[in-house]
Amino acid sequence: MTILITGATGQFGSIVARTLLESGLGEDLAVSVRNPDKAGELKARGVDVRQGDFDDPASLSRAFAGVERLLLISATDDNATRIRQHTTAVRAAQEAGVSFIAYTSIAGADRNPLGLAEVHRATEEAIRASGIAFAFLRNNWYLENELGYVQAALAGAPLRTATGEGKIGWALRADYAQAAAAVMAGLGPENAIYELSGPLATYDDFAAALGQALGRQVDVEHIDEDAYSQDLAASGLPGFLVPVFVENARLIRQGALAVESDDFARLLGRPVTPLPEAFQQLIARVRSQA
Repeated sequence: MTILITGATGQFGSIVARTLLESGLGEDLAVSVRNPDKAGELKARGVDVRQGDFDDPASLSRAFAGVERLLLISATDDNATRIRQHTTAVRAAQEAGVSFIAYTSIAGADRNPLGLAEVHRATEEAIRASGIAFAFLRNNWYLENELGYVQAALAGAPLRTATGEGKIGWALRADYAQAAAAVMAGLGPENAIYELSGPLATYDDFAAALGQALGRQVDVEHIDEDAYSQDLAASGLPGFLVPVFVENARLIRQGALAVESDDFARLLGRPVTPLPEAFQQLIARVRSQA
């Protein structure tokens, strides 16, 4: 059985690869990366490093040759580019005879109103249409997305949000990656959809857990969209992204990420890392980089 991970030198893929190596699947493991020179550590550990570029279909056909189980990690670019790249990868997998694809999607992809969900709906549809057996790993929200709030709290600033009482299923990237590794190792049925959400929490709950990790109170200021837009602009966020972030806050407030499921713990074989403990890890990371 050959397992291949795309984007294996990225933050997510590298954790999946390491988890599979630690579970004793190194001899079955291959990775597809744009620049093999960046995968020297994996190669040194016996991983079959292959060159594959989502913008080069021929390279993907070569990279996917002989692969049985493929982890397609979502690319990072604008929606149209990502949809094209993912569709190219699915077509290459089909031509190479790949028998199973796991794809890193988003919570409630089939009904999620967030703009970025368009990519995941299109990719899920392409995988279904290919006839290849699949698992959709519908990841909720990486806690690492909130590093700005962690840094602000470390500086004594309040947490300012326009999400109201909207709930999110935060979890560490490592938890999501380890769940993906479990699926790639063969856990679970084919043609499965996993809603990978941590315990649902509001930003008030978020602040309470962050305060617990810091040993002091973290205040929350619920602001309107205009004030939030001003905050984003003042933070240096590119102007074209400000309305996107404001819209995300509105949709989260309306429940876009409020997806409850026990799939996460079932795949991990343990509870998701509790928020206070997860924050301790992020705080240590921020301080080590200061």
